[in-house]
Amino acid sequence: MTVTTPLRNGGQNPPTSHPLFSRRVAAYWMLTKPEVNFLVLLSTLVGFYLASKGPLKWALLGATLFGTFLVASGTATLNEYMERGYDAQMRRTARRPLPSGSLSAGEGLVFGLALSVGGAAILALAVNWLASFLAVATLLSYLVAYTPLKRRTPFCTLIGALPGAAPPLIGWAAARGHLSWGAWGLYLIVFLWQFPHFTAIAWMYREDYTRAGYLMLPSGEWSGRTMALEMVGCSALLIPASLIPVWLGEVDTAYLLGAVLLGLVFFYCAVRLARGRSNSLARRALMVSVVYLPLVYVLMMVSKTPSSIL
Repeated sequence: MTVTTPLRNGGQNPPTSHPLFSRRVAAYWMLTKPEVNFLVLLSTLVGFYLASKGPLKWALLGATLFGTFLVASGTATLNEYMERGYDAQMRRTARRPLPSGSLSAGEGLVFGLALSVGGAAILALAVNWLASFLAVATLLSYLVAYTPLKRRTPFCTLIGALPGAAPPLIGWAAARGHLSWGAWGLYLIVFLWQFPHFTAIAWMYREDYTRAGYLMLPSGEWSGRTMALEMVGCSALLIPASLIPVWLGEVDTAYLLGAVLLGLVFFYCAVRLARGRSNSLARRALMVSVVYLPLVYVLMMVSKTPSSIL
């Protein structure tokens, strides 16, 4: 039975689709993985800012961030399209728009392709071809290499970390039109950071991943050993890697102290997880990793040397 509210003119209120429209917009937004895109855009921004000389080119920065956001969102959407059947088997991902049925697979595919093509076109036309090439290469390597390897080998994290560290390169290429040692220094920082970050996630949801057939960690005793090695080894290497901008003269020595302190806190949490191997320690290490990278980026930006600005 439909209940309507009388209008002053004696008519009836027309049915509204606003709630349904809002839910669909929210579902499309969820497909883009906005929490991941925040770090992607922040990494792109830092690459652009450190590579810039003279006054910041705001229009170019805006086009770079918007194009990168679209490609990153398209990559996330297409990844979820490819893994929708497996996501349905995991508690962590079963409520995503595609496995839950909020959106159809066709809608996800079209949306992902449109975002990817649109972002690549904006980067090519409004920024430069190198930035667009790096974004497209990141998308293809993530979808063609990393995504299928997640169900074949635990080395998938290593493969996924290669395109995952590309956003600073895109920002650097957008500002300068070429890549230099500073760009690769930022790339190395993000590359190493990904291992403890994603290993903490893999440890927290190891049963979920196993249920869906993902090989994020080796099986048996090697699971804990691999987790411990990646957490401790990569967080330790991250400390000297985070100082590369200092050695290259891009940031002043004020950054050095902050980067070392942040690195030691991250390393401490990684060691605790490696020894305790509990989900609570993994969650704590994950939270620290999420805070670590933005803080290092902020330190880089406020500590940029005058010689690198001119």
